[in-house]
Amino acid sequence: MRVNMQYQDVVGLNTISLDQFEELHLATLDILDRVGVKIFEQEALALLKDAGAYVNGNLVRIPAWMVQEALSSAPCRIPICDRNGDKAMSLEKGRSYYGTGSDTPFTVDIETGQRRPSTKQDVINAAIINDSMENTDFVMSLALASDVPKLDSYIHQFEAMALNTTKPIVYTAANRSDLEIIVGMAESIVGGPEALAENPFIILYDEPSSPLQHSKEAVEKLLYLAEKRLPVIYIPALMMGATGPVTSAGAIVVANCESLSGLVIHQLKAKGSPFVYGAGVPPLDMKTSVCSYGAPEEHLNCAVMVRMAQYYNLPVFTTSGCSDSQLFDQQAGMEAGFSLLASTLAGGNLIHDLGYIGAGLTSSMEMLVMCNEVVGMAKRFLRGIEINSETLALEVIENVGPGGNYFAEEHTFKYFKDHIWSTDLVNRQPFDHWKAAGAMDYGQRANHKVLAILENHKPEKLPIEVIDMIRAMTKR
Repeated sequence: MRVNMQYQDVVGLNTISLDQFEELHLATLDILDRVGVKIFEQEALALLKDAGAYVNGNLVRIPAWMVQEALSSAPCRIPICDRNGDKAMSLEKGRSYYGTGSDTPFTVDIETGQRRPSTKQDVINAAIINDSMENTDFVMSLALASDVPKLDSYIHQFEAMALNTTKPIVYTAANRSDLEIIVGMAESIVGGPEALAENPFIILYDEPSSPLQHSKEAVEKLLYLAEKRLPVIYIPALMMGATGPVTSAGAIVVANCESLSGLVIHQLKAKGSPFVYGAGVPPLDMKTSVCSYGAPEEHLNCAVMVRMAQYYNLPVFTTSGCSDSQLFDQQAGMEAGFSLLASTLAGGNLIHDLGYIGAGLTSSMEMLVMCNEVVGMAKRFLRGIEINSETLALEVIENVGPGGNYFAEEHTFKYFKDHIWSTDLVNRQPFDHWKAAGAMDYGQRANHKVLAILENHKPEKLPIEVIDMIRAMTKR
């Protein structure tokens, strides 16, 4: 090979074979056709019946050809902008983006280290920290605002994010009423409905109800966004051995049925409207009855769902950067690192849950800044090795010769920043230097980083008239 040519094997995670994709897909079609799903929303039932599905009360059996039509009309690529309208993410095969999770009822206090109920300020803090980090790409609320009126908490959380980051936002909404207010806020920021549909910076997270059910609230949101042509993530979150079969293959079939039946409804409402596929398929731990976010089965199943999305040519949402540990400790670091590498190698598009501990019930800002570093490592690993005449360094090797030293070479100074990953928090100091600097462990350094960000980072502000409008909509 000539030295100016580049060759790099694709780094990836081949979890199942093409034959197994086909087997999972055909099993899904069989269940949708013979068993069906329950749907508790009247417009969706009418759309399905008119299109050719078998409707008996709330039970709907969907023939295979309807699934195939929905797959053929759903876009394979969804461009997402930031708050300023600049292109930020392209949700398509081969591109991975990272962000927080949402709605944890508890937060580890950054001052006391104690677990307490989450507040709106925690949502603000998470947005500011995320806005400052170089390796994360989108923002979810991370915390649930428990100190505002319960019926309005999702609206307050969206306001907190929209005012404290320019990054794309993945948001949650309790119902269509919430959704209309939140979409109205986003339209106010960008200049109207057409501007938001053309350059969306928001994506709704929406869920069916496992096993094999679609609630009225979930479907209403799905239909509303299809009509508005705004992107929606519609993914099941079932538990192996509880709301799904205990085997991975069976649980994935149930999850696939739920996601694809949601896609059928969505595309019947508006063909070509942007839809993000995926599923969370964790196990129920039979010893503790905990839904495990750190289990290897969860991340293996997520990797398979990512590969299924690639098989269907759909954008995909998946899970990483989370832990079952109740503390930001060694277990949290182990589980977060493992899951982030697994999702990166699998090729997930939207990789969320950075900062989750306590099996998804608690947020940790220290965990979030650690995950930012792990994402940096994963991105560096995925980038692979660049091979060309400069990186082969044949002339430099010849000049230095046997027994020489490369430290003072111009080639080293020219390329070290691009070819050696630099860390902000990981300890690489010799023992004496580390001890003299305070002998802090990683958790202490992460806490100092969080406090420094919140003190010094100032997110870009919206125009004052837009801020006033959004706050007025929140109060109303």
